[in-house]
Amino acid sequence: MRNQFIELERHLSEEIIGQKNLIERLLIGILTGGHLLLEGVPGLAKTRAVHALASGLALQFQRIQFTPDLIPGDLTGSDIFLPQEGLFRFVEGPVFNDVILADEVNRAPPKVQSALLEAMQERQVTVGGQTRALSPVFMVIATQNPLEQEGTYPLPEAQLDRFFLKVHIDYPDPEEELAILHHEQARLKDETEPSPAAPAMTAEDLLRARSAANEIYMDEMLERYIIALVGATRDPAARDAELDEWISRGASPRASLALAQAARARAFLQNRDFVTPDDIVELAFDALNHRIAPSFAARAAGVTPQHIIERIVEVVPAP
Repeated sequence: MRNQFIELERHLSEEIIGQKNLIERLLIGILTGGHLLLEGVPGLAKTRAVHALASGLALQFQRIQFTPDLIPGDLTGSDIFLPQEGLFRFVEGPVFNDVILADEVNRAPPKVQSALLEAMQERQVTVGGQTRALSPVFMVIATQNPLEQEGTYPLPEAQLDRFFLKVHIDYPDPEEELAILHHEQARLKDETEPSPAAPAMTAEDLLRARSAANEIYMDEMLERYIIALVGATRDPAARDAELDEWISRGASPRASLALAQAARARAFLQNRDFVTPDDIVELAFDALNHRIAPSFAARAAGVTPQHIIERIVEVVPAP
């Protein structure tokens, strides 16, 4: 099973130059079934990365462009009256696929964003009083632009908390950007269409891999370390005076669950059967940054969630 993820990682690396952090988080998301929120300025290959991921999997993929005129039924589906038959028939919406790309998710109004809550948490949709189950491998990968605020709606805290990881995507370094230029130039010169790669795994393969990743060993000391990291966001005064000034709201228990599950997935991808403290530290920012609320004093002083989480990692001793 690990060989299939190696092949999938190779496929993603061929499609996306650099962005190793993004590729690893996409693989962790697929392996855990956790929903991902990708945040970065335009042009950093967020949408391209998700398309590349979908092409490497034998799963049903659907892209939804979120816009202000979207309505909940556009996502979930609705009952349509068929005059010739004299009855209503439910027509499934795009959420009835395996992998959903919610492109620019913060451009849809709150009512539409709320339509995703049940699907993301319960893996089901209720329309017209009837509940319908979604795919067992269902996951949402959403993107948003952190800079452009006109025509956008802040994501509700309840929905943010349902995202397994929030991944910040940075600009490529100069060498990576040079490689992107060369890659694009080579593509433009080659007029032949590349043959699509065979999908690396099916839904059944993925479910078996998820079961194997859940069996990765995590020592109780590491479990307590996760709880201590998350607990420091709720009672920062017990750890550090600066943290107490910076945090107005701490992370929910979903943060502990996500961090533990993601650490197991990272160990699985690195061909280890045990979790190390480095796995937890490496993923702490992605699991916590959208689940804590910086105080007004922190925002005024330019203290970002990254600064806060780095401070938490410093003051909470690792086992």
